Amino acid sequence: MKKVKILISVLTLGVLAFVSTASAQEKGKGRGQMTPEARITSIEEAVGKLTADQKTKLTAILEKWAKDMAAVAAEDRQTKGMELRNASNKEIRAVLTGDQQTKFDAMPQGGRGGGSGGKKKN
Repeated sequence: MKKVKILISVLTLGVLAFVSTASAQEKGKGRGQMTPEARITSIEEAVGKLTADQKTKLTAILEKWAKDMAAVAAEDRQTKGMELRNASNKEIRAVLTGDQQTKFDAMPQGGRGGGSGGKKKN
């Protein structure tokens, strides 16, 4: 009977460890980046309603950015990552209307898909 209790305890701990690891990997996607869908939601909340065509174009831009970022070596992530973000933001702006561009530019940097160095509003 004691062996059965030990076995059940070990199995329970194993399952808990697996679930917490899988959950952490899913949440962070390895680098704490927002998914393209989450970024589009964030952009739409800031700039207003996006058309289906805009969403399609933004998804392509953001998926390319994520793929490009994944290919950047860890030691180059700071500088190359900023270059990639600036390039993708320029592409995003091209998809938006003039009014939406103004609102996009006013977004804190963190609202554009992560990062810690955003402008603070007073």
